Amino acid sequence: MNPSTRFSCLLLDDDTGFSGMLARLVAEEGGDPVTCSSVHDARQALTKRTFDLAVLDNRLGDGTGFEFYPHLRRRCPEAVVLMITGAPELAQAVELTRNGLFDYLTKPLAASDFIACLRRAKLRLSRPETASATDLVGSSPAMQEILNTLRQAAKYPEAPVLMLGETGTGKDLAARLLHQMTYGARASTAPYIALNCSAVPGEMFEAELFGSEKGAYTGADRRRTGLIEAADGGTLFLDEVGEIPLPQQAKLLRFLENREYRPLGSTVSRTFAGRIMAATNRTLAEEVRAGRLREDLMFRLDVLSVRLPPLRERLSDLNGLAETLLGQLAQKYGRRKPILRSSDLQALQHHHFPGNVRELRNLLERSLLRTPAESDWLNMDLGWLTPTPASVSLPTTLPSPPFPSPVAAPIPAAIPPAQPGSSFLPPPGRELSPLEAPEYQLIAQALREEGGGIRRAAARLGLTHQALLRRLQKWPELRQAAGEG
Repeated sequence: MNPSTRFSCLLLDDDTGFSGMLARLVAEEGGDPVTCSSVHDARQALTKRTFDLAVLDNRLGDGTGFEFYPHLRRRCPEAVVLMITGAPELAQAVELTRNGLFDYLTKPLAASDFIACLRRAKLRLSRPETASATDLVGSSPAMQEILNTLRQAAKYPEAPVLMLGETGTGKDLAARLLHQMTYGARASTAPYIALNCSAVPGEMFEAELFGSEKGAYTGADRRRTGLIEAADGGTLFLDEVGEIPLPQQAKLLRFLENREYRPLGSTVSRTFAGRIMAATNRTLAEEVRAGRLREDLMFRLDVLSVRLPPLRERLSDLNGLAETLLGQLAQKYGRRKPILRSSDLQALQHHHFPGNVRELRNLLERSLLRTPAESDWLNMDLGWLTPTPASVSLPTTLPSPPFPSPVAAPIPAAIPPAQPGSSFLPPPGRELSPLEAPEYQLIAQALREEGGGIRRAAARLGLTHQALLRRLQKWPELRQAAGEG
């Protein structure tokens, strides 16, 4: 989309005066605004069309923008979405940002601030994040095999493709790349519809996927387009397909077998012409044995399969991947790309990365945002990133089965009582409440005894790694505890 091209914009806000002002600003910037004052109205608007941009209020009379966001994402997966709220909630903002929210703004909002944000959003629309072979970075044999498999699968658009891999390995990226390879020059106009199966309640799954006619169920006051119909002529991507409840699996199986479906309340069958892909981080054979997945559905899904290896199995790709991700993040935030120092790359090589590429991207993004804009290099601040203990060897070959259940970690030994004189005193001016003081001392002691290893200290304390990091952000001086005593 050229920056001067008109764009469609959904405005969801129950303050008609405020939404009217936003509509005028959107129109002045070349947009076609559609205003809705309730979640119900916005859902109805999405049954008629899709939108390039959406601006959501959070607290509404019949729901919240936070709850509406997943539905909007399913209907308009490529839309740029802004959230504007008068009651900011940090946890929601973090979760929405992780799930693709472009920006989170708070009221009162100056018109100049909204226009600046709107123009950044227009730039994103003019440079859509499309997948290409260069996005699957890596020269390792595993990555080359994946690219070869995708090229082969692109020749057979009628064959279902199953993406396998742990969380964060890039299954959605591989699916988008296969969409590009399949449709070539017309990939930008061929629809790509993704459905996160774990986010759809079982009773709504059939209506979401197949659509419904007016009067098909209570509250169905008009015809609803299903995702299969929306994806016709393009790609339907069923993410987390292992999460579909058993009663709905039979209906999905029938669709996969003959590519025919019937909207709820309709007597007419329709045919789907397009590519079907699915993804899961589960081992489907184990799900069949556990009775959570139909065996015949597994066979229909697993015609052509692509396994995305975890990052620990392709550490030779790590340096190039980090450089590529850092370049993308610098462009996203309008920053000069910093230089990764050899010490930073060494630290990354010794990290286990249970969250795979997604965790690496998150780590680089946080480090970039902590670095002053005028800096010539990236101060990675990896003090909180504890290398994997030397006694733990990182796997370099494919485990069997592909995704084994993690071995239960031993229960950490209780932390012995602090010895006299061993307490770690907070700096002057740091006031601790009666509830905070014992926690502060326990964290300091655990860090001392684990030599500053944050992951090991977290395990000793019975905390998650992220929970301990949050406390260290609040009490940064505790990092010095490693050198005490």
